[in-house]
Amino acid sequence: MWLKLFCFGCLLVLSVNGQSAASLTPEYHPPLPLQSCDASGCTTENTAVVMDAGARRVLSAADNSVYCFGVDGWDASLCPDGVTCAQNCAVDGISQDEYANRYGVTTSGNTLRMNYLTVSEFGMNIGARAYLLGEDNNYRLFHLKNRELTLTVDLSTLACGMNGAVYFSEMDGDGGASRYPDSSAGAGYGMGYCDGQCPHYLRFSNGQINSGDSEFGICCIEMDILEANRWSATYTTHGCLTEGYHVCQGTDCGDGSDYYNGLCDKTGCEFSPARQNNRLFLGFNSSFTLDTSQPFTIITQFLTDDGTDTGNLVEIRRRWIQNGVEIPNPVANWGYDEDYDSITEPYCDAYKAKFGEYNDFEEQGALASIGASFERGMVLAFSFWEDSSTYMQWLDSLSPPDGDPSVPGVYRGPCPIDAGKPEDNHINNPDAFVTFSDFKVGTIGSTF
Repeated sequence: MWLKLFCFGCLLVLSVNGQSAASLTPEYHPPLPLQSCDASGCTTENTAVVMDAGARRVLSAADNSVYCFGVDGWDASLCPDGVTCAQNCAVDGISQDEYANRYGVTTSGNTLRMNYLTVSEFGMNIGARAYLLGEDNNYRLFHLKNRELTLTVDLSTLACGMNGAVYFSEMDGDGGASRYPDSSAGAGYGMGYCDGQCPHYLRFSNGQINSGDSEFGICCIEMDILEANRWSATYTTHGCLTEGYHVCQGTDCGDGSDYYNGLCDKTGCEFSPARQNNRLFLGFNSSFTLDTSQPFTIITQFLTDDGTDTGNLVEIRRRWIQNGVEIPNPVANWGYDEDYDSITEPYCDAYKAKFGEYNDFEEQGALASIGASFERGMVLAFSFWEDSSTYMQWLDSLSPPDGDPSVPGVYRGPCPIDAGKPEDNHINNPDAFVTFSDFKVGTIGSTF
């Protein structure tokens, strides 16, 4: 995903703050059941959805009627710096009504819906990010070596420049509650986000509140199951030379000119049918092999070298099903020496050489990194977002935008280079939404 082992004990020791929970609004968690499957069948887990902490009200811990962050920004007396702000302020709950009518996030049965634009008394909300909670009010951790994940998606209203995403992130299962002893919020309030882009923009980072552009980046291994709209789709690995939620600073964050020097593989190894010269595989009408005007099911399999849960992760395979018909993932179509139709280390090396890309994948842990992360456990995340910096050209158009679409790797999808401007989508596609449904996890071949 784009935006996307060293000791930093000196940073962590200083950051013993956490985030307390406010009592103004009782927290609601929209139910979203997960099916857990094996050869004997499937059982239901009573899992639920929780909104990311960054969307929440931040209130005075002493007086929940006072906002730490309001229309004029951060209250200078409560938040002179990030550490003091974390001590003085608390993160509030989100009610059932607010999930639906302020953030556009609802569930019905086994379906999660995320709206693009939601207008309320608080203004216009754009998209959302949320996570799957387990029955113990911690994040539901997934251990997917020698396992598969299946879900159904409806992208039919997602125009150019939009991204409906399902992915895994190696967040702390408790949302950082044990990492930061003063925290009473944790996973139940959507705390503890991290990803392979080592973001600095997070409102809560390193046990502090970020009232500007934080000096800290928050890194962790990320596995993108799907980033897509109705014109293009991809799945991508983002390995890291770290374990779990990791606070970075300076070069290790991979910012700016240090993009390839950081701890995480920000570019990742992806399989995009369109980018691999299968331009008629997925699109918004029946002339494409996979017609995004209708829902479809994706199966992602994490295969090990010996077919056991303890083996080495060597392949991430994608299957597609639409209208009851299984559709194989297309073969990468740039004249490679081998037929590649899944993510493997030889595939990643081959396409990066073909496209003339720096092979950060190999340097930042390759598939061993992803496999080790799934051994420790990863959190399932959902998001719907737009891209004000590149208009999502890296997903559905040309990248670089002035590139020749006949050159391997430039073509990502059929969208014109300026079609994904958020300001245009706000006017032309305000009612867009994405649904993710029928989540199943289990042994290979047990979920479909």
